[in-house]
Amino acid sequence: MASKRTLKRAIHSICEEVFAEAVAVSLYGAKGQQGNAEALLFSILKVENEFIRRTCHPEPGLTAKAYFKNLRENFAAQVGDIIDQLNS
Repeated sequence: MASKRTLKRAIHSICEEVFAEAVAVSLYGAKGQQGNAEALLFSILKVENEFIRRTCHPEPGLTAKAYFKNLRENFAAQVGDIIDQLNS
């Protein structure tokens, strides 16, 4: 398992890249989709804060390996959903 610091940096950098793409879509996309773009930007920030917080305070009762594996899988799923919304 990598350190918590490395995991936090990875989460931050991925969310930063997705946020930049969402800003580009909001600026250069269709004018009618401004509300969707703002909602996506807010959801990206919310996902980043949630997963960094979950990295700092793991759930008791689970092994560290299982907890962080589940955390990475959930993060990948949520980022995948946001990217799918950006593409549509």
